[in-house]
Amino acid sequence: MAQRALLYRRPSEPQAIEVVFGRSIYLVRVRRHRQARRYTLRIQAATREVVLTIPPRGTLKEAREFAEKHGGWIAARLGRLPVAAPFAHGVKVPLRGVLHRIMHYRGVRGTVWTGIDNNGDPLLCVAGHAPHLDRRIGDFLRREAKRELEVASLRFANELGVAVKRVVVRDQSSRWGSCSTTGVLSFSWRLILAPGFVLDYLAAHEVAHLLEMNHSPRFWRLVRRLCPEHERAKVWLDVHGSDLHRYGLPAMTRGLAESA
Repeated sequence: MAQRALLYRRPSEPQAIEVVFGRSIYLVRVRRHRQARRYTLRIQAATREVVLTIPPRGTLKEAREFAEKHGGWIAARLGRLPVAAPFAHGVKVPLRGVLHRIMHYRGVRGTVWTGIDNNGDPLLCVAGHAPHLDRRIGDFLRREAKRELEVASLRFANELGVAVKRVVVRDQSSRWGSCSTTGVLSFSWRLILAPGFVLDYLAAHEVAHLLEMNHSPRFWRLVRRLCPEHERAKVWLDVHGSDLHRYGLPAMTRGLAESA
């Protein structure tokens, strides 16, 4: 094996380490990067993942010491993020911009449906055993997102006289949507959590790229033509967009047990 390859190969390194700060334990993902010049920590806001980058000649011992030294920074940065809202009984989740409280009906047949409680407040009802609740809600939201994004995208494509090859939904953390040169439109399923005018804007934005693969004045004229509320939608995403990423996420820390 070449000497250069040996330099970066660390087969026994763990994928993550634990950092204790206060009465919490934080899981930190470890990655070694050949272009890194020093140890660095960063927080991926969308996923709430803590990432520790190690330079080629760095050691896991030094990396652990670096992370532990910055435990306060990790806690503070995570603490400033919106609180994670897992898909669990009693948690409120937005659907098309309207908060729905999750209600688990263990003894009822079915999957996921919407309803209202005795006070007229919206519910997101889930049947089946508790361990499947998170997956069933996630699958339901993805199906709803795909269906509505397909409808909106095809409607806008017909207005422009262009063809959409396929619409796919993913859990994208870096962008809300994208358009390939082959006509495939990709969107974040989390758009189904936002108000309808926001979903329409993203569909119009990516369909406009089928004619203009840029952000030129001509492109924005197409977007305005398809979605008159595009400015309102952009402002909504700037203000509330990052909040959508907290839904369905588990807690990123766990408390320490009391000493005997």
